[in-house]
Amino acid sequence: MLRWLVCGRLGPVWMWKALLLFVAIAFAGQLLGVIFNKSSVQPAARSIFSSPDAQGPSLGSCQPHSHIMFLKTHKTASSTVLNMLYRFGEERDLRFALPLGYQLGYPLPFNAHRVKGYRGPRAMEFHIMGNHMRFNKPEVEKVMPADTFYFSIIRDPVSLAESSFAYYKEVAPAFRKAKSLGDFADDPKKYYDPRLRNNHYARNLLWFDFGMDHNANYSLALAQHGEALIRRTFKLILLSEHFDQSMILLRHALCWPLDAVVSFSLNARQQKPSGLGGMSGSWVGKAAAAAGVSVRGGHSQAKTPPNLSLTGEQREKLRQWNALDWHLYKAFNQTFWEEIHRFGLAEMQQEVALLRTRRDDLARVCLRDGGKPVEAYRIRDKNIRPFQSGLVKILGYELQPGLDNTTRTACLRMIRPEIQYKDVLDVKQFPRDPSVQAQQGQQSKGRVVAAGGSFLRQDSSRTGERLVGGETGGRTVEEGARDWDGSHLTRTNQTLTRGQEKGRLR
Repeated sequence: MLRWLVCGRLGPVWMWKALLLFVAIAFAGQLLGVIFNKSSVQPAARSIFSSPDAQGPSLGSCQPHSHIMFLKTHKTASSTVLNMLYRFGEERDLRFALPLGYQLGYPLPFNAHRVKGYRGPRAMEFHIMGNHMRFNKPEVEKVMPADTFYFSIIRDPVSLAESSFAYYKEVAPAFRKAKSLGDFADDPKKYYDPRLRNNHYARNLLWFDFGMDHNANYSLALAQHGEALIRRTFKLILLSEHFDQSMILLRHALCWPLDAVVSFSLNARQQKPSGLGGMSGSWVGKAAAAAGVSVRGGHSQAKTPPNLSLTGEQREKLRQWNALDWHLYKAFNQTFWEEIHRFGLAEMQQEVALLRTRRDDLARVCLRDGGKPVEAYRIRDKNIRPFQSGLVKILGYELQPGLDNTTRTACLRMIRPEIQYKDVLDVKQFPRDPSVQAQQGQQSKGRVVAAGGSFLRQDSSRTGERLVGGETGGRTVEEGARDWDGSHLTRTNQTLTRGQEKGRLR
């Protein structure tokens, strides 16, 4: 009866068998197709930058900071830090407080109108500020929101002097006159004239970058006052000698993923003869503005690298010569290690190890020859060649060939030199904006190139600066000068006197 029902009413058995077989084959084919498709697209989807290791150890429920001001000090690995800020902001479409040129008015005290697109306080939200400036807190606060996180990085003044001497040997008159760094250290006053432009690179450069008078005679009271000014504004001061530990502290302070603070060393120097050959004229002009140096006459010839050797006695003399910087370094070095002890030594060691492992992994993926830095002329892509300045070679990197688009984009961000990166961000942030171009043109008309390639406004009425000394290389000083805490500064026999409402510090 059942067989009759199936055959008669529902069709013959062979038809049902065929239907079941067809369904089984279709299901198996679909399953195999999914597996095949997954295996074929998996390599492209599994970029190293999207792996779980990119996030690093959990930071809890904190939210990433996006309002950040980084005081980019000179010769302190600050270009590498700026690259991190550029990457973080670009990936998240944040707005940068970019300079009209390549620096925010340096070496003049910062003025808010140096920011491209600035229309007045709170007229526009800026997220990140990090290009070279001489710090001026009231003007910075006109640009950056009230909840901005301020941080900077410093370096032992002796190591900083070595790097500055190599980089600015032909720019700072005090360095140019000295046969070697040791020769300068033996008798700095023999070579140093505070009236000459660009000599700020030769004495208390950190103090100068923080916006204070680097030529003031040292006193403990003055040094402590400057330290206190910095502490009230800057939430974190990093040390370039302990860069990896600094990055871990920064990552936790900003609540950033691990990859945001992984970097390859940028603007690294090689102490061998170097020239500017092979660099196009346009890049030379742009980079001269960025570095505050001059480029004389087309292609310069290779020159002997500077002698940076120092005796123990000469190192101590440099600390005395840079006494204000030395005070800052000792004070914030102590604070730095107090921060690490609060963080936990074992935890710090673990995170530093993860950071270094991650850097090695990214270097193997991103960089040709395992990440070894190379001379600029060897880099095939001219758009990522670092600018050459001074008497030493500045090294760069080459990308690994054959990278997929996603990985290549992320790798390129990590090695793109500062000047080129600023241009990329500028184009993205100001795509053919006629009003901004007009503003930039007006600013450029008000500047002249002084000796050493630094920019000086011809019309100084807005900033209140003037030149002293009878020569074109004169140093800029401020009329009715004030520190950025509002205290009056006057000079008495080259010793800084600070007038305050309650008493005086000398």
